[in-house]
Amino acid sequence: MDLPIILKNLLEAQENFDSNSYSECFSDDPKVFDEGKTHKGKEEIKDWNEKTNEEYKTKLEVIDVFNEDQTTILTTKVSGTFDGSPIVLKYKFEIKNEKISSLKITD
Repeated sequence: MDLPIILKNLLEAQENFDSNSYSECFSDDPKVFDEGKTHKGKEEIKDWNEKTNEEYKTKLEVIDVFNEDQTTILTTKVSGTFDGSPIVLKYKFEIKNEKISSLKITD
């Protein structure tokens, strides 16, 4: 699959449970929407990623990628130590200036 480099970097950071590198994939004023909550800024995103890594040991497997308007959508199989694992989720990214400005995680 042909992924933008910033998404390859994000997936590698997640694979290594590296919340610092994960948060550095985002722009200076990013937003992440997950499980009904919005996380704003790199520090909040780093904290959110650390917490989910500790709680769930989240692993992502990309199933599909496509672009729709200004959004890159990754369909992923998400596994970890949570009820119902694995599940299929969509990661909807807005990328500007080679950084992630927005991520919305949906089913």
